[in-house]
Amino acid sequence: MDLLKNIFKGDKVIWIIFLCLCLISIVEVFSAASTLTYKSGDHWGPITQHSIILMVGAVVVVFLHNVPYKWFQVFPVFLYPTSLVLLAFVTLMGIITGDRVNGAARWMSFMGLQFQPSELAKMAIIIAVSFILSKRQDEYGANPNAFKYIMILTGLVFLLIAPENLSTAMLLFGVVCMMMFIGRVSSKKLFGMLGILALVGGVAVGILMAIPAKTLHNTPGLHRFETWQNRVSGFFKKEEVPAAKFDIDKDAQIAHARIAIATSNVVGKGPGNSIQRDFLSQAFSDFIFAIVIEEMGLIGGVFVVFLYLWLLMRAGKIAQKCDRTFPAFLVMGIALLLVSQAILNMMVAVGLFPVTGQPLPLVSKGGTSTLINCAYIGMILSVSRYTAHLEELKEHDAQIQLQITTDAVAYSEAQTAAEPTAQILNNDAKFEDENDYLTRTVDER
Repeated sequence: MDLLKNIFKGDKVIWIIFLCLCLISIVEVFSAASTLTYKSGDHWGPITQHSIILMVGAVVVVFLHNVPYKWFQVFPVFLYPTSLVLLAFVTLMGIITGDRVNGAARWMSFMGLQFQPSELAKMAIIIAVSFILSKRQDEYGANPNAFKYIMILTGLVFLLIAPENLSTAMLLFGVVCMMMFIGRVSSKKLFGMLGILALVGGVAVGILMAIPAKTLHNTPGLHRFETWQNRVSGFFKKEEVPAAKFDIDKDAQIAHARIAIATSNVVGKGPGNSIQRDFLSQAFSDFIFAIVIEEMGLIGGVFVVFLYLWLLMRAGKIAQKCDRTFPAFLVMGIALLLVSQAILNMMVAVGLFPVTGQPLPLVSKGGTSTLINCAYIGMILSVSRYTAHLEELKEHDAQIQLQITTDAVAYSEAQTAAEPTAQILNNDAKFEDENDYLTRTVDER
């Protein structure tokens, strides 16, 4: 029992959320990876690989949650420049060799393993922004230089990620903006910047939409514009198509995801009984939430949403207990990143947002993203251990203060108990009463 307590230190609720998401991931990936099983011919291969990654991720969680949070401030020193170099390398290789997966150069191989440099960049940015906001705080809010430094660091990463993965770049930028708002960056600067970007972005999109997408296919940085254009126009297209004329193969992912959700009920079809998993090409990744609803029903879908919202609320509670700004900003930044990505993934699955390539954190099948998300959980748990230690110190100080107060009261009562003797010895009134009694007795005799 003591061994388990030593291993699972930190906030118990975060541990419960993490283990629940891992369990859901194993069940649903095993079910949703039917297309991978068909291609490889190995029934156990995909889930075995995913389970090993989750186990390695659990080891990462245990390791990092035992690391003092102060050490996390050092991570951007090597993570940020490394991620910039890797992102630039992946982008250049995509341009030079045309080596892209699904039209995007997001992955690179190292010793036979594929990983996404953007995941390292996201971690570096979240930690770096937390550090800058913590070091640039005064009684009036964040120092004006904090905004400048954050924009420079985030801007470089945004420019490298956006051409190949626009949704990830925009998601990261949005989380950074929320962190700056929480970190008391000047609202005038923050909203002014957002207004300018919205205006410039709107004009740029308007101009680009007027240009035939095919002419931009070979333009560096805009080779995926046709894909973005089709996804956005398809999302906002409100034309009603009769069921008999609906082309299910044109937008197969969207169509089968909606069928999966529409054919579910309150309790779903049961784990392993999904039908649409055989038609969704990314059922185990980008559209796994649709499979969750199909198999676990509305109850399962609501439960998954609740887990992510619970994670955000718990992170906020941990941040409130911190007596230092860095761990508080770090916990909130990580929670906002994970929950925002989860909400974006779920909105895509249910048809509330254009299709993007965002996996569901800790649930979708993945390598780099799963390990990095486990590292995030380990960091949150590390900060929760720090706050638990603070509470122990407060309780210890309160006990000492209570003991001091108790001893003072006991000493005061002892002094009070000794006072009557002193009063008797120094009280002339009682002596006079006794003298009068003796005098009356003698006279009577």
